[in-house]
Amino acid sequence: MALNKAIKSGKEHRKIYYGCKAIDPSCRNHGGCSWCLGNRQYSYKKKEQKYDDELKDYLKGDDNFG
Repeated sequence: MALNKAIKSGKEHRKIYYGCKAIDPSCRNHGGCSWCLGNRQYSYKKKEQKYDDELKDYLKGDDNFG
């Protein structure tokens, strides 16, 4: 109710959603769509892969890790 009042009086200054955010609400900030989720977790996945590779090298007996 208060939001409708603010819109009518011109006090509301929210930005309009553009692109896929306008179509799919799950694609907005902290969304759960697979594309956005993958983009947010990119650095985490790279670090995880690096640590997995280091662990495999360590278990093989290769001392040149890190």
